Amino acid sequence: MSNAAARSGFLQGLVAAAASPLWWSAVVLLVCLQLPQLSPVQATVCLSQGPLQAGGCLCASDILSCTAVGLERVPGEMPVSAVTLDLSHNRIEQLEGGSFEGLYRLETLRLAHNKLTTIQPWAFRNTSGTLLRHLDLSSNQLRVLEQHYFLDLPGLEELLLFNNRIVHVESRALEGLGSLRKAYLSHNRLTDFPFFSIQEHSHPHLSMLDLSSNRLPKLPLEDISNLPTSVKRGLYLHNNSLVCECSMYGLFRYWEERNFTSVTDFRQEHTCLVYGKQKGTVRFFKHSRYFEKCNLTAVSGLLTEQESSVSVKAGKPLLLHCMTTLTGQHVTFLWVSPNQEYVAPPGNNGSLKMYTNGSLEIVAAGADDSGIYWCMALDEKQQRNESREVNVTVVLHHDSEPHESFNTGFTTLLGCVVSLVLVLMYLYLTPCRCPHCHKASPHAAAALSQGNEAGAGSAQSSILTPTPPATTEGPGRKVSTNKHVVFLEPIKEQQNGRLRVGQGHLGPGLLVGPEQHSKFHNQMQQRAGETDSIMSVFSDTPIMLP
Repeated sequence: MSNAAARSGFLQGLVAAAASPLWWSAVVLLVCLQLPQLSPVQATVCLSQGPLQAGGCLCASDILSCTAVGLERVPGEMPVSAVTLDLSHNRIEQLEGGSFEGLYRLETLRLAHNKLTTIQPWAFRNTSGTLLRHLDLSSNQLRVLEQHYFLDLPGLEELLLFNNRIVHVESRALEGLGSLRKAYLSHNRLTDFPFFSIQEHSHPHLSMLDLSSNRLPKLPLEDISNLPTSVKRGLYLHNNSLVCECSMYGLFRYWEERNFTSVTDFRQEHTCLVYGKQKGTVRFFKHSRYFEKCNLTAVSGLLTEQESSVSVKAGKPLLLHCMTTLTGQHVTFLWVSPNQEYVAPPGNNGSLKMYTNGSLEIVAAGADDSGIYWCMALDEKQQRNESREVNVTVVLHHDSEPHESFNTGFTTLLGCVVSLVLVLMYLYLTPCRCPHCHKASPHAAAALSQGNEAGAGSAQSSILTPTPPATTEGPGRKVSTNKHVVFLEPIKEQQNGRLRVGQGHLGPGLLVGPEQHSKFHNQMQQRAGETDSIMSVFSDTPIMLP
C-alpha cells in the first residue's frame, strides 16, 4: 500500500472515530506524522543520523545543546531556528570565518570550557548581529583580544572572557560593542587595560567592567577619572598586583566614601604590595596606617566630579573642571565666560587662569563672575566635540550681616566669663578690715550730716552696699559683712542717723499745738530709736552715737 493510500484510509477512519472516546489518540498520531513537513531543516539536523544526532546533541524547540560531546570544530549543519546555541565543554580550538552563518535568530552563544586560542576575522559574520546579546568565551586559552574579534556584534550586551590567558587587550577590541552592558575579564593575566577607550559616547550602557584577579601593577589615575560614572561604580579591581602608593589608596578611599559597590562588596579583597625592608601584601582598608603620610588632597581634587551648580564667597578662588569623555593628545579645551569671553590656556588678564587639562580657575571671585560658564572639548583626530556648563554663584557679604557668626557667639561667651569673674571677686576679694577703727571727729560727723542731707533724695529709694559696711552694730561687736537692700520711708530731715524733731512743727510748713507736741515727741523718740538701729546696719559710713 502506498503512503498516499495509507493516509487517505487513516483520515477516513479518523472521521468515523471522531465520536468515539479514543478520537484524541488519532489527533496526536496525525501531528507526529506531519512533523517532518513542518520544519524540514530542523528534522534534517535533529532527527537524522548526522554528527549532531550521533554525538548526543539535544534539540528542543529553539535550543540546540551540544555540550561535552567531543566536538573539535563548530558543526556545519545547525537549525536556523536556534535562538540558544550551547557548544561548551568541547575541544574547539578556533572559530573560523562564517562559523555561525545562517543563524539569524541566535541570541545566546556559549563556547565556555573549550580550547579556543584564535578567533579569525568575520567569525560571527552573517549571524543575528544585533540580536546576539550573550556571548560566553570563558575558560578558554585566549591570549590577546584583537580589534576584529567583535566587530560583527553591535547588539552584544554581555561578554564573558574570565578564566582565560589574556595578557593584552588592544585599544579598539571593544570599540564595536555599542550596546555592551557587562564585561567580565577577571582571572586573566592582564598587566594593563585601555581605560581611555571606554567613553560615554562609545559605551553609553556599560555598567560593569570586571578586571579583578589580574596582574595590574599600577592604575592610570587620569584615564580612570575620565570614565563615565556608571562605569566607575561597577569597576572591579580587587585581587590585583597593585603597588601601594598614595594615588591608588586615594582612588579607592574616594570610591568607598561614595559607597561604590565595587569597593564595599569586596572590601577585604582589596590588597596592595609593599616593597622595601618588609615585603608583603597589605589589605589597605584594614591597615590604613601605611598611608597616614599621604596627601590625598590632590588625588581627591582629580577624582572629584564637577557639579552643574556651584557657589563661592566673594574674594575666594574657585576651580572648575571640564568633565568630558574625550581624552588623548589631540583633545583641546576652551571656556566661555558669562560675559561671552573666550578663555584658553594660560588664561586672560589675570582674573581667570586655565590649565592644559581643561580646568579653569577663578582667582578671586567677584560679583561680575556669577553666571554660566561653558566648557568645550574638541578631538581633532576623531572630529568629535563635547560641551559642559557650570552655573557659578558668587555670595557677597552685606554690612548689616556679620561676616562670621562665630564672632558674635565668642563675644557673648567672653562677656559671661568676665561677669562671672567680677562676681567672684566681689564675693571673695573684699578689702582688709582694720581691727582698730578710730571714731570720727565731731567735724567729720557734721560733714557726714551735711552729706546725708544732700543725698536724702537717693536714700528714699534703695540702698545697696557695694562694699562691706565700716560701721559697728554695737559696742564690742564685730563689723557686719552682710549686704542688704532696704526701702525706707520718706525722711525729711535727719542728722547723724536720727530724725530731727522740731518743737512746734513737724517738718517744714507743718505746725502742731502744744497738746500734740508731747504725744508726737514720745512717738518720735521711739521711732528715732528704731531709726538708729536701722541706720547702724545699713549705713556705709561711720556713725557717732551719743
